[in-house]
Amino acid sequence: MKSYKLFSVLMLVAILMAACTPGGAASKELKIAVLAPLSGPVPTFGEMTRDGTLMAIEEWNAKGGVLGMTIVPIVEDSQCTPDPALNAANKVINNDKVHYIIGEVCSKASIPVSEVANAAKVIQISPTSTNPSVTVDANGVTKPYIYRACFIDPFQGLVGAKFAMDNLGAKTAFVMVDQANDYVKGLAEFFKKAFTEAGGTIVGEESYTANDTDFSAILSKVADTSPDVVYLPDYYNIVNLVMQQAKEKGITTPFVGGDGWDSADLDLNAAAGGYFTNHYSPEDPRPEVQNFRNNFEAKYDGKTPDALAALAYDATNMLLAAIEKAGADDTDKVRAALDAIEFSAVSGVITFDSAHNPIKSATILSVTTDGIKFNSVVAP
Repeated sequence: MKSYKLFSVLMLVAILMAACTPGGAASKELKIAVLAPLSGPVPTFGEMTRDGTLMAIEEWNAKGGVLGMTIVPIVEDSQCTPDPALNAANKVINNDKVHYIIGEVCSKASIPVSEVANAAKVIQISPTSTNPSVTVDANGVTKPYIYRACFIDPFQGLVGAKFAMDNLGAKTAFVMVDQANDYVKGLAEFFKKAFTEAGGTIVGEESYTANDTDFSAILSKVADTSPDVVYLPDYYNIVNLVMQQAKEKGITTPFVGGDGWDSADLDLNAAAGGYFTNHYSPEDPRPEVQNFRNNFEAKYDGKTPDALAALAYDATNMLLAAIEKAGADDTDKVRAALDAIEFSAVSGVITFDSAHNPIKSATILSVTTDGIKFNSVVAP
């Protein structure tokens, strides 16, 4: 009888210990944080990022999860802004005890989040933050736990400059830049470098702030300098204002921008005649793209997925594939799997360079009043 009681006590202790340990029955969940701007200046970015991530998680869970664990998303509104993003990162790391983060969307938010995540040995994959400083520190050293699913600004700036010169015949350019926005500033710098190195001339550069609504003074300078192209590498909310005011002034110069233009809220009438670099087109005939598009539209009431949704879907699938390959919920093993991965994604086949940047192609899209159209693909 005493032996039976002792055995019962030992079993109870074992059950309680199992419930508190990573391998125990109560830990058959894998938490993944999703940091996305669901409010603030670019909520459509956050909504598409959230939806792409949740669809990937739902598909994995329908197949049994990963390593026998049900994947549990923890969605936080990080607002595309440093302080709210840091608050969200600290919350999911310290309170929710997550080991993996998908996000943030904007570089200015992803960079501070990366410092916190890397220090905590939490793997962060930003679907869309293109500034180089997301994955490398001030000394150029790669942050071991930080990755991205998108190409980076130097490549995007180069592609924008090449397209302006080769396809639009541009020899002169005017650059508009928000110096307080890491994403905008980075793209502008890399465009200027590539454009001038290829023999082009920057005939003007003017700064503005994210809160500006009247761009008439800058656009008067655009009219005065008559550039072949205006480079405006900002988010869609700024693009809508600038290009509407440009049309009101009778400016017909083509505008070129980056992936920040990609939104269902881009004003097609205002932005018509413009072009932007992007990560994917829903018109791409590849089976990976069309299967993703069809499934997304079926799940989200006919809403066509933009690049934010595609990259979030890719980032999530890539992370879960790496966890599966690692064979454990262990961020050191998972990052080793990511370093060696070759992943066929919606946005292309992804491998990582030494700075955790994916090596893949870029897409050029043109804006018309009838919609955003596929233009061309530029390989690295």
